[in-house]
Amino acid sequence: MAALKSSDWYTEVYEKENPLVTVCVPTYNRSSLLVNRSLQSIINQTYKNLEIIVVGDHCTDNTEQLVTGLADPRIRFENLPQRGQYPSEPHQRWLVAGSIPSNRALDMASGDFITHLDDDDEFVLDRIEKLVDFAKKTRADFIFHPFLCEVYPGHWNTNYAEALECNRVTTSAIFYHKCFKHVHWDPTCYLWSEPGDWNRIRRMVALGVLSARHPESLTKHYKEGGNSNV
Repeated sequence: MAALKSSDWYTEVYEKENPLVTVCVPTYNRSSLLVNRSLQSIINQTYKNLEIIVVGDHCTDNTEQLVTGLADPRIRFENLPQRGQYPSEPHQRWLVAGSIPSNRALDMASGDFITHLDDDDEFVLDRIEKLVDFAKKTRADFIFHPFLCEVYPGHWNTNYAEALECNRVTTSAIFYHKCFKHVHWDPTCYLWSEPGDWNRIRRMVALGVLSARHPESLTKHYKEGGNSNV
């Protein structure tokens, strides 16, 4: 990793005026939330040089129709030909659900920096602009930040993400250099009761990230099943 980080391929992303940022969004049959909340918060970012990759986990609703209807040339959509294979036990399934389309989105990504968003959550509208500027200033290749967690509609708590630890960081609140795109989600990590997002972040850290914490809350994580009118 040290040799890689001294290469022109690694350092050039910090010198670009407007580096390409890939946003990966896995989804499964939540077309309204995806299009009206998640994707709107990406499309309307103040930072415009984006590649938005949406991968359906074999969606059977109108996801493709609605995503295509946005007519945004920055969006690439792919629907997997079959559903990912996940454990049947509910908690184990929750630990790794979405890992298959997330990995496919990573394979498709071509950005200088990569970030992620769940299909029912949203970014603050200047999030990516702030994180690109922060990456350039700090030369960090792995940035994490606080995020808001919905307690019930209209009421939020802040996860201050004070350290790179389980339950303090989440996939939708990280932003990293393309050199880590080969670190995929492990769909078997439920076997040792480890959440898929933390399992992946832990392995990225072990490779030797240069991490930095941005102090602002830049992502809103909605309570599961909340805001059904969206």
